[in-house]
Amino acid sequence: MSRVLGGVGGRVGEEVQVERGPLGPVQFWRGQSRYEVGELLDSWVETAPWWRQGEAGGASAELVATREVWRVEAVRAGRSRMSFAGVYDLSWDSWGNRWSLVRVHD
Repeated sequence: MSRVLGGVGGRVGEEVQVERGPLGPVQFWRGQSRYEVGELLDSWVETAPWWRQGEAGGASAELVATREVWRVEAVRAGRSRMSFAGVYDLSWDSWGNRWSLVRVHD
């Protein structure tokens, strides 16, 4: 089971701060909590849904913009990975220049 997180203004995701290494995220901050990435499980690139159109009704840069998504196993700093690890989807939106936590897997 997983939860998709809602954002501000209809955007999907909760804004987070991410430290990125050469292969992907190595840690992220959600509120005051720091999470350490233990394993990169998957990554992919998504484009905006085809039905999303610019304000003028035509194609826009945002419509064709991509976002990178990483599925990671992470644990809150200071906790045991064996008993407290969770799976999170982190997204880098190049158009908005921001990181989001878009899904938490239970």
